Amino acid sequence: MKVAFLIIAGLISVPALAQKKSKMEVPKTEKGTVVHDYFGTKVNDPYHWLEDDRAPKTEEWVRQQNTVTQTYLKQIPFRNQIREKLETYIQFERKSAVMWVGKARIFSLQKGNENQPTYYIQEEEGAEPTVFLHPKEFSEEGLASISILSHDPSNQYVVYAIALAGSDWQTIKIRDVRSKRDLPDEIKWVKFSGAEWLETGFFYNCYDEPQKGDELKGKNTGMKVKFHKIGYRPEQDVLVYQDSLNPLRYYGIQVSQDSKYVFLTKSTGTDGFETWYCKSSDFNRNAFKPITSGFSNKISIIDHVGNDQFLALSDLNAPNYQLVIYSTVGNDSFACKTILPESKEALLDGVLRVKDELVLTYLENAQTKIKICSLSGQNMRNVDLPGIGTASVSKGTEDGEVFQISFTSFTQPTAQFVFHRVKNAIIEEYYPNFQFNTEVEVQQVWYPSKDGTKVSMFLIHKKGLKKSGNNPTFLYGYGGFNISLTPSFSTNYLWLIEQGGIVAIANLRGGGEYGENWHQAGMKLKKQNVFNDFIAAAEYLISEKYTSKEFLAISGGSNGGLLVGACLTQRPDLFKVAFPAVGVLDMLRYQKFTVGWGWVPEYGSSEDSKEMFEYLYRYSPLHALKPKTNYPATMVTTGDHDDRVVPAHSFKFAARLQECQAGPAPTLIRIDVNAGHGAGKPLAKVLDENADKWAFMFWNMGIKTIK
Repeated sequence: MKVAFLIIAGLISVPALAQKKSKMEVPKTEKGTVVHDYFGTKVNDPYHWLEDDRAPKTEEWVRQQNTVTQTYLKQIPFRNQIREKLETYIQFERKSAVMWVGKARIFSLQKGNENQPTYYIQEEEGAEPTVFLHPKEFSEEGLASISILSHDPSNQYVVYAIALAGSDWQTIKIRDVRSKRDLPDEIKWVKFSGAEWLETGFFYNCYDEPQKGDELKGKNTGMKVKFHKIGYRPEQDVLVYQDSLNPLRYYGIQVSQDSKYVFLTKSTGTDGFETWYCKSSDFNRNAFKPITSGFSNKISIIDHVGNDQFLALSDLNAPNYQLVIYSTVGNDSFACKTILPESKEALLDGVLRVKDELVLTYLENAQTKIKICSLSGQNMRNVDLPGIGTASVSKGTEDGEVFQISFTSFTQPTAQFVFHRVKNAIIEEYYPNFQFNTEVEVQQVWYPSKDGTKVSMFLIHKKGLKKSGNNPTFLYGYGGFNISLTPSFSTNYLWLIEQGGIVAIANLRGGGEYGENWHQAGMKLKKQNVFNDFIAAAEYLISEKYTSKEFLAISGGSNGGLLVGACLTQRPDLFKVAFPAVGVLDMLRYQKFTVGWGWVPEYGSSEDSKEMFEYLYRYSPLHALKPKTNYPATMVTTGDHDDRVVPAHSFKFAARLQECQAGPAPTLIRIDVNAGHGAGKPLAKVLDENADKWAFMFWNMGIKTIK
């Protein structure tokens, strides 16, 4: 049954603000004497010792901080009420897109408050699905996150990966489709990898086993591409590619649909890469040759389309991306021909080849449009989506007659559709049975940033909301790494909407919503644009009477945690509450840990130049905190198994914030145990954290009663 929105009249009545309390006591963090030298500038790092997150001293600090935080949260009378309400919202099934394995279909299904999704298999159309992969095989506590990577060409095996306690480290296993049992093959120390099949084996990425104690914080260098053949031990796997002279590299591997070519991408980090290729028969001889070179652009191979021609998605001289074909000219060079030029109105966000046609995914004003054309870019036609929102496409049946569309919006959980190419029709396959008894309104507004740049923002709230200036508002942003914030469904926001609050999601520079120019306008020496965009979003919400400073909270995670940290230090007067989550908060040392070096193309590094160091030093949240300053009520959040943005960022920032806080607002850190950067976190932990955030937000806005 589709979402039913029923009108409930009236908005929350906001009581008077609570009387000011004395400054909350938190344990003082011991200060050390470590000093770093950057181009002659001495920078104190008194909380450097917190970088050793497995030291007994640090573990005791974590215990003390969590005790203070939980003691504070327990005083909020409606905290448990919020947690119970959030759990009621999630009582519906969520189904993934299908992976066709011959006649069988494999998909994930998460029912109600189950901690992790379970994978099911439907042997053939009309058959009753049975369990294929259950997460409790690996963790009764729900700490195991499973992802299916691919299946082999003969439809006998499925490759899947397991991550434990939120870590990015994965173990690859292989399951027999018919018997539903694992083969003995097991590959460890895998990170950021797929599984690309070629005949009876597959390519994957891995690292050497880290030294004991460095599993979650050690610098990950020397990525390898290997080939594993079914039935062989991992130590027998073929080393396909490694560059020992340049250990700070990411690699990607792809096999053409006809299995004739293998493509290798090389990157210095998270932005820009070069693409190499070889015939599949030559991969074990390191016979790769470049199609493109240099790390300034993003040119993604879609597929081999015959006669040594490669179809690609390219941002070269096309910031909104264009479709091109690379053709061999001589032995070692390529000519490039444009098939579909870039659109000035929309971003070409992705291309999927389905037999003799291409499925094109566009972003227009941060919303998805889908089109289909021939391999030569002709015979363009539109796919009518079920509404305004976000859609992703994936492969369907082996004969290519259908492909899949997953669709979501701010008011609709993810639904699954198939598109029949011959019939030119989209057909509903799965629609979540979800109901919410409040009518919701979604707006997209535009506001000027500090330099006059127009920035878009989505506002989600109860229909009929009055601009009273006292609506509790949750402003969320990211602004980096070419990542787009587009419409998506979240049960977490429903509670705030029911209370008469507003969810605001800003499409800041640095993101990918409006092409590569938009992304580059928020990188390196232009990063301040991102913070200015977010601050301008807050000022817009206040000036338009949606909310006021007393009822405004800001939130963001990872790079978004950096965003929140920078904005609360630059404009502590503008926000009532701040939630920097798993944030990159020490901009001078982020590149020292795990895969932090890969973010240097986005941020620059304190080791690059004096200019880059000084720019990072000015906005680095840890270093921008000033003593005797009134900061907003802040709850920093992180996980003790976060091996992407190591928890030391949050530890050091929280310690410094507590030292500098002059006002009565609490400055807490909430450290999740057996949790990582966010992906794969058990649902119970997600609900706990979200309830704590809403309770903290309302309590510090002086709101003492809820619906």
